[in-house]
Amino acid sequence: MKLYDFALAPNPRRVRMFLAEKGVTIPVVEVNTRQKEQFAPEFAKLNPFCTVPVLELDDGTCIGDSVAICRYIEVLHPEPPLMGRDAREQAIIEMWDRRAELEGVNAAGELVRNAAPMFEGRGIAGVPDGFPQIPALVDRGKKRMARFFDFWNRQLADNAFVAGPDFSIADITSFIAIEFAKRAEVTIPAQCKHVARWYESVSQRPSASA
Repeated sequence: MKLYDFALAPNPRRVRMFLAEKGVTIPVVEVNTRQKEQFAPEFAKLNPFCTVPVLELDDGTCIGDSVAICRYIEVLHPEPPLMGRDAREQAIIEMWDRRAELEGVNAAGELVRNAAPMFEGRGIAGVPDGFPQIPALVDRGKKRMARFFDFWNRQLADNAFVAGPDFSIADITSFIAIEFAKRAEVTIPAQCKHVARWYESVSQRPSASA
């Protein structure tokens, strides 16, 4: 196997954190998306959506989605479980992971991609041009992140981690959302003390530096 990665991109980091928590090492091929290497014909053959990460299996199969890659690794390496042990846990973790992606990662992406000069003409991922930035989406992204922090603060008031008592993929996705938003100078609000406590805890895990 080999993992097509870019060290500065949020979704590949989700996979790297997941792998680190599992203690799994996979050879990495760096694809510099800031240099638009993801649009090279040879990479587009691996993933026609021209995004990272991509996990290429030994038989040539390519998995071009971070959660799908994590699911594959979870099946191969079930310990420690990061996606749930039984039907109930799996459903709850998937629910919160999905919420973290929709309400957190996507909101941060909307904010960053429509504000950063490097994304001029590339308001959505995986396209070389033709999608101009929309300034109004920056303001909306900030409002969405405020909503995300409020919801997560309530959830973490009674839970050690996002989906319950144990660390899971939902924590990884939530952590990445916050890290991503920081690029647009959006940080945890002072009143969200439960989020701050949780964030500090996750930041101290070895996987946070992956």
